[in-house]
Amino acid sequence: MKLKIEIAGLKLKSPLILASGVLGVSYSSMKRFIDAGGGAVTSKSIGPESRRGYKNPSIIELNPGTFINAVGLGNPGIDEFLAEIKKIKDYRIPLIVSVFGDSNDSYLEVALKAEKAGADAIEINISCPHAEVSSIGIDAKLTKELVSIMKKQLTIPLFVKLNPNVTNLNEIALAAEEGGADGVVAINTISAMAIDVNTMRPILSHGSGGLSGNAIHPIAVKKIYDLYNVLKIPIIGCGGVSTWKDVIEFVLAGASAVQIGSALCNGMEILGTINEGIEEYMRTHDFGSIKEIKGLAHQFQLQEVPDFD
Repeated sequence: MKLKIEIAGLKLKSPLILASGVLGVSYSSMKRFIDAGGGAVTSKSIGPESRRGYKNPSIIELNPGTFINAVGLGNPGIDEFLAEIKKIKDYRIPLIVSVFGDSNDSYLEVALKAEKAGADAIEINISCPHAEVSSIGIDAKLTKELVSIMKKQLTIPLFVKLNPNVTNLNEIALAAEEGGADGVVAINTISAMAIDVNTMRPILSHGSGGLSGNAIHPIAVKKIYDLYNVLKIPIIGCGGVSTWKDVIEFVLAGASAVQIGSALCNGMEILGTINEGIEEYMRTHDFGSIKEIKGLAHQFQLQEVPDFD
């Protein structure tokens, strides 16, 4: 099957991975994603304790396919989530558990519990724009320190979800690589806000949130393109994927796999449509695997600005 990929030792039947924060709390929803054609699932970000998150409204659709959300990392806590991990493993779903904490030790504690329960990989959330964890993802030293601590104890792959709300994303990504990360996820949502002109106040209960969906796709393409030039580890593209063209664009820019989230508001059937489109593209251009497409956009010579005489 042409859609099969391998990333950091994980073997997937499709390059499509469920993005963290979308349907990633229960076994039943994750199973639906895999049955519809997904290759792996990433859980909602799980912390050391249960967390209620922010009050509604916590998500709004600004334009078709573009959202702002501020959920506030609501989750059941790792001890409650262990039962779901075990169900997922019984079904043999490739599972990436997204984790967060309030200290390096708590990040590690959650990750180790997830690994012991059967997680195939860990994704560390250091980049949520409406929660405290974003303070790590904007600092190269803190990023490298956390990744190094976790890699020393974990035996499964470790991915780092990057914060696009920084001046130099390459610097943070390189710090993650130097710390021992097996890959990066680029990008998380972009800090944003919407204000109701009638009530004269922010629409989300938290005020600001993270922009996701169609509007951020071109930004994510640029970030992936730049990261591919400096990183040796794999990149998992994330941001505004809703068609097979979006997937191919990410791979051409340098992604090894792609996460999908906001577009699932249109139903799981979209996964089959995207997979079919990817396969047709590969047949048309005579590609035998996703790997053959990765980074091909870099073979194009970008136009330099001419010097003035």
